[in-house]
Amino acid sequence: MNLLKEERIDFIAGTPLKVIQSPNVFSFSIDAILLGRFVQVPIQKGNILDLCTGNGVIPLLLTTRTKASLVGVEIQSKLVDMARRTLTLNEIHNQVEIIEADLNYIPANIKKDFFDVVTCNPPYFETVTEEEKNKNIHLAIARHEILCSLEEVIRVCSSYVKQKGKVALVHRPERLTDIMTFMRAYRIEPKRIQFIHPKQGKEANMVLIEGIKDGKAGVVCLPPLVVYNESGEYRPEFSQVYEGK
Repeated sequence: MNLLKEERIDFIAGTPLKVIQSPNVFSFSIDAILLGRFVQVPIQKGNILDLCTGNGVIPLLLTTRTKASLVGVEIQSKLVDMARRTLTLNEIHNQVEIIEADLNYIPANIKKDFFDVVTCNPPYFETVTEEEKNKNIHLAIARHEILCSLEEVIRVCSSYVKQKGKVALVHRPERLTDIMTFMRAYRIEPKRIQFIHPKQGKEANMVLIEGIKDGKAGVVCLPPLVVYNESGEYRPEFSQVYEGK
C-alpha cells in the first residue's frame, strides 16, 4: 500500500484494523470511535448508512460488530480516496461501500426509508472564519457547517432510515437542544443519551445521542463516561468502552 505525502497508518483501538490518516486532510479522534461503539446495530444482517464518513473509520469499526452491509457518504474527494484505500488495506471489499456525494444530493441508487441504522459524526461548529478556510479548507469543511448544517444532517438521516430504525450522532453538548429539536421535527424520537467528560469534575465536551424514527417518547440518560484520570491516562472504564471490551 503506497501512502501519499503526509499520510500515515494508525490502528483502531481494540482491533487489528488499520486506517490511513493525514493531519492535512482529516484524522479521526475519540468521538468517531465512541459513536461506533455506542450505536446499537443489527448483528447478523441489515443495512447501515454513515454520513460525513470522512476516511471511513465508523463503517470500518462497525465491521467488527455487525455483518450488515455498510455505506459511507463523504463529499471530499481526498477523504473518499483515503477511505477506499483503507478498505483495501484491511481487505474489506464486500461489506463496505464508500460513495462520494453531497449528503443533500445522494445518488438515487441509495434508497430512502431503507437503512436499519444511520450514523453521523457531523461538523460541530456553525460558523467559520476566512482565516480558518484559507489555512486548511479540508479541515474547515470537516469541522464547520460549510457544506451542510445540523438541520440538514438530521433531515437526511430521517429520510434514509426506515421506520423504527435508529439514528445516532456524536456532537458537542451545547448543541444538544438543537439536536433534539431537529430530531423531533424530522420524526426521530431521542431514546439514549450519554455525556463524555474529559476529566472528573470537568464539564462534558461530547454527547452521544441515539433516536428511533417514529419511536415512542421516553429517553434514557446513560451513566457519564470520563476519559482521563488525573495523570492524563485513559480511565479503565473508558478503555473498556473505547476498545470494545
